[in-house]
Amino acid sequence: MTPLASLLAEAGVEERLVEALARYGVLVLEANRRSNLTGAKSPEELLEHLLDSLSVVPFVREPYVDVGSGAGFPAIPVAIATGLALTLVESTAKKARFLQEALSELGLAGEVVAERAERAAHDPNLRERFASATARAVAVAPAVAELLVPLLAVGGAAILQRGRLEEPERRALEDAALVLGARVESEHALDGDRRIIVLRKGRPTPTRFPRRIGIPEKRPLCL
Repeated sequence: MTPLASLLAEAGVEERLVEALARYGVLVLEANRRSNLTGAKSPEELLEHLLDSLSVVPFVREPYVDVGSGAGFPAIPVAIATGLALTLVESTAKKARFLQEALSELGLAGEVVAERAERAAHDPNLRERFASATARAVAVAPAVAELLVPLLAVGGAAILQRGRLEEPERRALEDAALVLGARVESEHALDGDRRIIVLRKGRPTPTRFPRRIGIPEKRPLCL
C-alpha cells in the first residue's frame, strides 16, 4: 500500500475508494514536480485536499460542472466516489492538459473546457445546463456565486466550500444569490471553521451575468 493509500485508509475513507484516490494523488504529485499545479507537495498535504473534496459528495448531482478546477479538486475525487461525468472549466493550459490526462488515466467520464469561467458561463452549450456546480475558489463568496449560478439549470445547486464567513460577506452572498436567480438554501458545518453553503437556483440568471473577465472578483456583487 502506498503512503497516500495508507493515510486515506487511516482517515476512514471507504475501502472501495482508497486505491483510485491514491492513484489520482500520485498523478498530482508527479505532475507537481514538472509544473506547479497545487500547493500540496506531499502525501500528507494532499490528504487534506482529498478529504475536503469528498465532503461535497452528498450535495452533487449530474450533470455536474466544476469551475477553476486546477489540479482537479474537488471534482475528480467526487467523480471517483460517485461515478458522475464531469465538466471541468480551467483556463490555464498546463492545468487543463493535466486534467484531461487524469480523466483518461483514471477512466473517468468527462470533458475539460479550457476557458475562463466568465466566458464559459455565456456559452449556450454550457449556460443553465447543470444540476450542480462547485468551485474551490479563493475569491469571496459572492464572486464564486456569480461564476457558478449562471451555469446551473433552474432547480440546480451551487455548492460553495468556505471557511470562516464574516457577517458582511454572508449578507452579500444572500443578496448576490437573489440577484443571480438563486437563494441560500442551507449551510452545513464541517470541522473547525469549514462549511458548505448550498445555493438553489429558482429562476434564470439575468443575461448580463457573469460580468466581464476579472470583474466578479474585483467588484463582487453586493459587497
